[in-house]
Amino acid sequence: MTKSTETTYDLVIFGATSFVGQILTDYLFNTYGVNGEVTWAIAGRSESKLSTLKSRLGEGAGELPVILADATDEQALKTMCEQTRVVISTVGPYALYGEPLVKACVETGTDYCDLAGEVQWIRRMIERYEDQAKASGARIVHCCGFDSIPSDMGVWFLQQQAEKIFGEVCQDVRMRVKVAKGGLSGGTVASMINVAKEAAADPKLRKQLANPFSICPPEHRSKVRQPNLKGAEFDKTFNVWLAPFVMGAINTRIVHRSNAMQNARYGKEFTYDEAMMTGRGAKGRLTAYGITAALAGFLTASAIKPSRWFVEKLVPQPGEGPSPEDQKAGFYDMRFVGRTGSGKTMITKVTGDADPGYGSTSKMLGEAGMCLAFDIPAEQPGGFWTPASVLNSQLLERLTSRAGLTFEVVETR
Repeated sequence: MTKSTETTYDLVIFGATSFVGQILTDYLFNTYGVNGEVTWAIAGRSESKLSTLKSRLGEGAGELPVILADATDEQALKTMCEQTRVVISTVGPYALYGEPLVKACVETGTDYCDLAGEVQWIRRMIERYEDQAKASGARIVHCCGFDSIPSDMGVWFLQQQAEKIFGEVCQDVRMRVKVAKGGLSGGTVASMINVAKEAAADPKLRKQLANPFSICPPEHRSKVRQPNLKGAEFDKTFNVWLAPFVMGAINTRIVHRSNAMQNARYGKEFTYDEAMMTGRGAKGRLTAYGITAALAGFLTASAIKPSRWFVEKLVPQPGEGPSPEDQKAGFYDMRFVGRTGSGKTMITKVTGDADPGYGSTSKMLGEAGMCLAFDIPAEQPGGFWTPASVLNSQLLERLTSRAGLTFEVVETR
């Protein structure tokens, strides 16, 4: 049964005192205020930390409501969900802490979005709760940060433009990260380590992780072999060397699910992959090989218990991150090359004006939550969606008008 729309809040930030949660709280407070056009609250398990967060926000924050709930307390989570239309969760790694909240949202018909980048956990949530979400009306949207909004919405935008200009979609799309300034968040690194740990212990999971359609409905498959860059490679389109992109493993899965959820709008044999540009000439080639080796070493070390302890000591910890100044100094530029069945080519780009893992991610997540609360029709069915398949044009407008992203066509031929 769908939950009543008579709720106290439009949205609640769960995990507001986490590193990204604090940035998100700052963003919503400075952008929308308190008890204005948006009614919202912050939530977490520590009353003292939530009070400290409020006091740091400044004048007017005293009116910001606080909800106490632990990630493992199902009754408290359900009570929280019953008070709001949307929950935004920043509590990860989600494979360790995320399921009780998803369950509570599904049971109460509450919309939900998060920063999850753990494909194995997303698959489990879909298998366990999708039917119930459809019945209750809960719209569940994972991956609403740097993984995977720029990729997912970037492909959606390119396909929109291809239909408009060429009269057909692009059957093949390749995303290339031209430049990105800013590090991975501690939470993202912890999630990657947990994925490597789970995969090392489960051969079945390793097979799932290798499947580009692992979170698509069972009937959505392609007979065309999907590209999958595993080492250094030269890209003739941009005349640069490429290396694997660490976020590609989750982004490609989300893009394929978006295609499936839109009834194969990009084509049943649609192909997609991601990589990062490392430069031209000998220097670019050496950088590509270096990144490939470093990434392989990180994943291998994370999968083995003795070396995993060492890796965990070296990388950023959950809750750690750059200063506000460093966040604002970050940026990214991603290029998308699409080719139609008739041979036409389109190149588009997506840019962000802040550190991808923190500053830009918090704005994208906040606007995804706002989009769920205010822009999606009540009759939109419940279930497990992706940013592009359910938020699409409404989110694109919010990203460009408020979140510092740009989407533009660079070239057509």
